[in-house]
Amino acid sequence: MSEAPGLDTHVRPSGIPTRFDDAVPLTVVLVRHGVTPLTEVGVYSGSDAPGPSLSARGRLQAAQAADAVFRIGRAPRAGAASSGGMRGGGLWPDLPRPTALVASPTVRTQETASAVGRRLGLHVSTDDRFAESRFGQWDGRTAAEIEQGWPGELAQWHSTGTFVPPGGESYAQVGARVWDGLTELLAGGVDRTVVVVGHAGQIRTAVGQALGAPASYWARLRIPPASLSVLRLWEDGTTEVTAVGVPTDG
Repeated sequence: MSEAPGLDTHVRPSGIPTRFDDAVPLTVVLVRHGVTPLTEVGVYSGSDAPGPSLSARGRLQAAQAADAVFRIGRAPRAGAASSGGMRGGGLWPDLPRPTALVASPTVRTQETASAVGRRLGLHVSTDDRFAESRFGQWDGRTAAEIEQGWPGELAQWHSTGTFVPPGGESYAQVGARVWDGLTELLAGGVDRTVVVVGHAGQIRTAVGQALGAPASYWARLRIPPASLSVLRLWEDGTTEVTAVGVPTDG
């Protein structure tokens, strides 16, 4: 039985979506920042203010995330399969190695991106479209404090995807600007890997849209601190979700 035109089964890793042409995608590695003192106590910290720096633990997580990003596109070491996890040498060896690095403007993402940039030898550029959600009057408060002041509204924000907090943004609004940023990266060329250092909410919107899921589903995605999520975007609108929320700190 002959193979379909354009399908090379010898170089395509098992498990990836099949294409029947030779089109190549843009690969985007979404890195969540390491923890801050506010992350560690469950405070909603958005993009209304530059925000706190990484904690000592967060700086360690940033370094570990940088090591993981460095391994993307590299072949596994001999015997790595038995060691398992993020310690097994190369990651996703079929992907292009990262050649560009973008970050949200907040302090915590800039610090995380700097760690990645030092490891990869790349300059960090900043794009406001990859900033975290604006929480408005909720910023700097815990979930319990938000519930006390605005009963039921935080649940609506998470579950509907369209609820707008007072002075803030809905998931759908964040998703629109995030996808605009990804579209511009795609227009800048395919067959390359761009690293985008950002936030849990911002990454959820990117992954959710790549899956074609409605905004009401995006909050269901688990994006741990310093984790990696990987998308592949084609010029014809096809998308692949390669990985979601892969931990790098354990």
